[in-house]
Amino acid sequence: MVKLPFKIDLTNKVAVVTGAGGVICSGFAKALAQCGAKVALCDLNEEAAKKVADEIIADGGIAQGFKMNVLDHDSIVEAKDAITNTFGTCDILINGAGGNNPRGTTTKEYLFPEDVVEHADDIKTFFDLDPKGVEFVFNLNFLGTLMPTQVFAKDMASKKGCSIVNVSSMNAFRPLTKIPAYSGAKAAVSNFTQWLAVHFSKVGIRCNAIAPGFFVTAQNQALLFNPDGTPTPRTGKILAATPMDRFGTTDDLTGTLLWLCDEGASGFVNGVVIPVDGGFAAYSGV
Repeated sequence: MVKLPFKIDLTNKVAVVTGAGGVICSGFAKALAQCGAKVALCDLNEEAAKKVADEIIADGGIAQGFKMNVLDHDSIVEAKDAITNTFGTCDILINGAGGNNPRGTTTKEYLFPEDVVEHADDIKTFFDLDPKGVEFVFNLNFLGTLMPTQVFAKDMASKKGCSIVNVSSMNAFRPLTKIPAYSGAKAAVSNFTQWLAVHFSKVGIRCNAIAPGFFVTAQNQALLFNPDGTPTPRTGKILAATPMDRFGTTDDLTGTLLWLCDEGASGFVNGVVIPVDGGFAAYSGV
């Protein structure tokens, strides 16, 4: 059970959460369930989604895990049909599926002349990025947001008070070193959020996004901490640039999520990307 900063009434609302087996989106799912929503947890890893659903049910909530590949239209439709048969049509869509891939990542922050002249096997520069890896990262984050929205928003367009919340990132505002594919993909998610907000405005679907700062997840654990648990140099740089001097926790995102999902609280909020970053974006480094 997550710590709620406040509670909204989502009784009889159906919330669909993609990427729900992960650290951040499992927290989203638990918060929505505590507010009374019937939560469909969707993930490529069905067992992970079902495990979180079982935890929600044990705490008295309503939830079920569903297998979904956000890059496969048939898989999304299959999950949508199963969710509709189980809970009804979607009211709240949380597009949380995403991630990075080593094939779209460089090993060094900067390119130096010697990196071009003397290529080392253990160094991956911009010129070594795998286009297929970059394509995978972009598709997972951008198409993985677009395609579930195409499937679920058809039903949402005929209802009132529906909300879409996408998951962007602080690197959509300022790209981080080493991860050009992920930064570009999240920038696309932010732009798409604004586009959707305008496009759906006449059918009453609000679309906003949360841009988390630095949170420790299964995907970035190895980048932030050594095997012995000590922080990596990258962690030192991150915390030095975060005025609040810590990583975020899933509880730090809950208030923003609930606010965006509540028509009564944020009914005129549409097309915004909200940073939750401990002051990272506001700090110039001086």
